[in-house]
Parts: sequence; structure tokens; C-alpha cells
Amino acid sequence: MKILDRYILKKFFVTYFFVVAILISVIVVIDYTEKSDDFIKHDLSIAYIFMEYYLNYIPNMANTLSPIAIFITVVFMTARMASHTEIIAILSSGVSFRRFLLPYVMGATILGVFTFFMVGWIIPNAAKVQVAFQVKYLKNPFYYDDRDIHFRIGDSTYIYMEYYNNRNKTGYKFTMEKIADNKLLSKLRSDKVAWDTTAQKWHIAEYTVHEFIGEKEEKMWTGTEMDTSLNITPKYFENNYKLEETMTFDELENFIQEQKARGVGNVERFLNTKYERYAYPFAIIILTVMGVIISAKKSRRGTGPQIAFGFTMAFIYLLFVIMSRSIAAGGTVSPMLAAWLPNLTFFGITIFMYFTVPR
Repeated sequence: MKILDRYILKKFFVTYFFVVAILISVIVVIDYTEKSDDFIKHDLSIAYIFMEYYLNYIPNMANTLSPIAIFITVVFMTARMASHTEIIAILSSGVSFRRFLLPYVMGATILGVFTFFMVGWIIPNAAKVQVAFQVKYLKNPFYYDDRDIHFRIGDSTYIYMEYYNNRNKTGYKFTMEKIADNKLLSKLRSDKVAWDTTAQKWHIAEYTVHEFIGEKEEKMWTGTEMDTSLNITPKYFENNYKLEETMTFDELENFIQEQKARGVGNVERFLNTKYERYAYPFAIIILTVMGVIISAKKSRRGTGPQIAFGFTMAFIYLLFVIMSRSIAAGGTVSPMLAAWLPNLTFFGITIFMYFTVPR
């Protein structure tokens, strides 16, 4: 590593952490101001709020702001170097622009690897505590309001509930069917199925069973009550607010596979989160290169317009990310394509600028 590399890398990391600290400080103050009434209502101490909420909120917010932070960092430090004629001196000494980019790419790669581990394991574990705090103190009580609920709980077993009350852990108009080779083998019906918290089983009351033997023979019997273990628990009907943010890579992958095996739809947001985590480190590198290209030229108007343009492009990138999540949730394109769409778009813009923008 040469003196130039160490010089740029030092400015890169110092500026990055300074920008992140400033943004996080502003956001924490705003967030506390908005939520102070809720904190006071629940009589929460400052120490408890900081340890349970903000200490776990800050890593997640720092990750969310990383596109803005990295862009502002690169544009700000590069524009200042250009205004001080440092870049002209570097390029005039025989250093190519591609070689000048190398320490930036090195710094972005280091941050990208760090970010990958953060979004994969550190931030989800912190989000578990943060989201639990939000649900307990900042959100309204949760009521499960889905209707006509279907689950596949085994290779040949399917259950149906017309609706479920998560307050008393009871499902209504319950049906359990066993199907093999596209043939209905048996059907159990009951007006109510309730979770027994002591036995950790489902209690079925006043049920009727139809068993189909061959194509014409049928047996039917009734019962007053029965306890059974189903491959589903009340946790599947609990509040899933920001659930995808609280899962590590392994937990997210297992959850997606489990939901698919149950025949549950609407896993697009979880798939989108999974692919976004892989795309995030590459976004840091792409935005870094774009920021250098934008701000490497000395401007008579100073660094202000370049920094403002950097802010604009960073917010456009965030807008693309939000749009891609909506597209993925709507199912119009695959979650993988939606997650990588901002990166692909900005990668194309970066390549175009690299060959067209004068430096």
C-alpha cells in the first residue's frame, strides 16, 4: 500500500464515520422527540430506553443510511481534494484515474464485507430487542385479522380456519383434511380449536370425522373433545411486524423454506430481504465509484453543488430501494430482480458516467 492509498483510505474512513455519526445523532433526536409521549406514558427511564431501544436501533439505522452516508462521504472528501487541486497534482504525476480509484474501491470493499456481516447476523439480533420494544410500548395491540386461513402441516395433511383470534388463541370453523394422490382420505370438522397453554397442544371440541374408503364407502363418527399436536403453534398468528428484519441469514432461509412447505403465500418480502442483504455490499462499491466520478473535477462554483448532487443521487437510490420492495411485494417481478434492480440501474449509470464525464 502506497502513501497515496493510505492518505485516501484515512480520509475515506474518518469522513464516513463522521457523516454516519452526524446523521444518526440528528435522527435519534428527531425519533426521541416523536416518541417521547409514549415513553412518558409507560414511565420508562432514559437508561432503559437507551439500552433496550436506541442501542439496538442505531445499528439498523446506520445500515439503512449507508447509501446516503457513503455517497456523501465520497462526494464531500473528493470534492474538497479537487478544490484544493490535490487530484490535479495526483493525475499530473502520472497516476491514472483508474489507479486513483483503487483506494476508494479498497475502502468500499472493506465496508461492504463489514456490512454483509452486520446485515446478516449483528443487526437482526439487535432488531429482535428493538422490535420487541416497539411492539410492547409504541404500537397498538395486535389483532390477527386474516380470513380463510389455509396451512399445509404435513405431506398429506391440510388445515383450514375461517378466522383466528390471537387474543384467546382460538380458531373457528376448523377443518383438517388428509389428501393423498389427489384423493380425500378423511376430513375432521369442528366449530372451534383452541390452544392449551398447559399441555402445549390444540384442543378440538365437538368434532365430526368423515373417513372415505375407496370411492363409495364412507365412515362417520363424532366426538366431544380431543387433544392433538399439529405442526403449527400460535406463534404463526402473532404480530409479524418487521419480522424479516429480526432474522439472521440462517433463520430467514429456514423460515422461507418452512413457509413454502406449508403452502403459505406472501413470502416475497422475506425473499426480497434475503436478496437485498446480498446486494447491499455491492451497492456500497457502486455508489463509491459513482461519487468519485461526480466530484473528481474541480468546479469554479465550489463543492456545494457537488455535495448537493451527491445528496440527490443518494436519495434517488433509496427511492429505488423502496420502489423495488413494493414491486417485490406486489409479485410483478421476482424478489431477486427487485432487490438487485437499484444496483443494476446505478451500475449502468456509473459505467456511462465513467466513459463520458470529463475529469
